[in-house]
Order: sequence, then structure tokens, then C-alpha cells
Amino acid sequence: MHKADRRRYITTLLLISVSILVAIYISITNGSFDITVSNVFRTILRINPTEDYDLVIFDFRLPRIVIAGLVGFGLGIAGAVIQGITRNGLADPGILGINAGAGAAIVLFMFFFKDKITDTGLLAIMMQPLFGLIGGLIAATIIFLFAWKNGKLDSQRLLLTGIAIGSGFGAFSLYISLKMKASDFEMASVWISGTIYNANWIYILSMIPWIILFIPIIYKKAYLLDLFQLEESNLKSLGVSVEKEKILLLISSVALVSACVSVSGSIGFVGLMAPHIARRLVGLQHRYVIPICGLLGVLLVIVSDFIAKTVFAPAELPVGIVISIIGVPYFLYLLVKTKT
Repeated sequence: MHKADRRRYITTLLLISVSILVAIYISITNGSFDITVSNVFRTILRINPTEDYDLVIFDFRLPRIVIAGLVGFGLGIAGAVIQGITRNGLADPGILGINAGAGAAIVLFMFFFKDKITDTGLLAIMMQPLFGLIGGLIAATIIFLFAWKNGKLDSQRLLLTGIAIGSGFGAFSLYISLKMKASDFEMASVWISGTIYNANWIYILSMIPWIILFIPIIYKKAYLLDLFQLEESNLKSLGVSVEKEKILLLISSVALVSACVSVSGSIGFVGLMAPHIARRLVGLQHRYVIPICGLLGVLLVIVSDFIAKTVFAPAELPVGIVISIIGVPYFLYLLVKTKT
């Protein structure tokens, strides 16, 4: 059985990886300015490079694809962790209000420090995930306090509290953005909707340390997410420090969400859909589920971003709206399935 699970995991990993490569190929070669694959490779390998191709590939398309991939990877894994901790299949960083909390803190940062640190400066961009982490942790703490009942998390309370707190932080973000100058408000409102249209290499640089630091911690603790599905009394008899481990995993997942929100705004439903699809594909063991969640998130955000920038061209939809169009029906399906 173990060998069969591993074979299924490797097959799924390869199929999703190939799908991601196809999505990258379509995204980098197609758009308002089509580029052939040979010209893409010539430009990347610096074989007779031209200024036009350099601009399109290195300044516009490649940073956008990389950020879409990193955001999808982070949100997919964070969703698996949060669902594992809460034992709630409807949990998602967006639905629980963690995205909104991180986003509110970042909008507050943009409002107070906009004139002191330029929005394209390295320092400002590197600081945004830190402010997002603070906001995300505040949101998560409030939600968990309200959802705690009789010594454990109440799933229904968790969901309702998360939606309420998310709405509150969303309203707060809108209020702060209305206090900004007209040009800053336009940027903030588009960013709140979830978009990566202004992707650049500095944003990628700001995400990398968070990905490198927290994903290994999560993967190393993946076995605990399996154990968390047991009753807490059983866990304590096994010598597991339940609350300590949950807090560490929660901080790690919120940190990933904050890094993603800092560069893409509030993109929801990735962390909801990826774990469900991953569990259907590779089973319930989190050491298999977590990598598949990350890759599914990569695929979902890259494909959604391509749809967002091409379907209504020359106008462009925020990628968060495209993912919501897919995610809302999926959420309702899961809600109905949970009740039956």
C-alpha cells in the first residue's frame, strides 16, 4: 500500500509539473505581443537579444509568472496547514479573514509610510510582509479566541467568526484607502481585489526569504497535521505538545499568507481548493498533500492570471476576481456536501 501511495504521489507530481510547464509556456508566449518559444530561449540565454523581447520577457511576463507561482505555492500550502490545524475542510486563509487582516496591516503601512518610503523602494517592499504578518496574526488570534469553545475549536464558530472578522478588516482597509490620495487609492483598491499586474523582481526578492524559512518548517512538521486529526487526549498521551505545535504551524502559515498578500493583495480560495483536490489525488498523508497543494496553487494562479490579463484585453481583471469566480461555486459545493 505504501508503494502504491508513493507511485500515485510521483505520478500526480509529474502530471501537475507538466501542466505548470504548459501554463508557463502559454503565458510567456501569448498576449498582446506574441513571442515564439525559440525567441524566448534566445532572449533568456542572451543569444542575439533584442530590446523589445528583453522588455516583454524580463520586465513584464517573467516576473509576473514567477510571482503568480510563488503566491499560489504559498497560499496552497498555507491552506493545507490551516485545514489540518482546525480539522475544518472549509477553512481557508481568505475565508477565515487572515488575508484581510494581513491586507489591512499592509494598507495601513502604505498609508502612513507612503511619503517617507517610496512604494517601489527595496526597504518598503521588504517591510510589507512583516506588517502583513502582524496583521495576519492579530486576525488569527481574534478568530481563534472567538471560535474556542469547551477547550477546542468549534468549526461552525470558526467559519462564522472568520467571515465576520474578514469583513471587518476589509471595511477597515477600504476606509484607510479612501483617506489616501486619488492615485494611491486607485492602486490600493486594485491591490485589495487581488492582482499581480505590477509584478517586478524586487517583489520576488521580498517573498523568497519567507518561502525558504517557513516551508521547510511546515514540511518537517507535516506528520503532526496527520496526528491532529486524532482526539487531543490521544495526542497528549503520545507526548505531543499540541498547543505549542499548533501555534508554530499557525505562525508559519500566517507568515506565508502575509508574504503572498504583500505582493498580490487579497487572493482567496486557493487555500480552500488546493487541499481538497490534493487529498483526492494522493490521499490523506500531509507529507504528500503539502507539496501537491503547493503545485496545484502554482497552476491555479498562473492559469487564472493568464485568463485575467487576456480575456478582456486590453482591459485587465484582477486575478483575485477570476479565482473567486471559480472558488465561490466550489465553496458552496463543499458547504452543501458537508451538510449532507
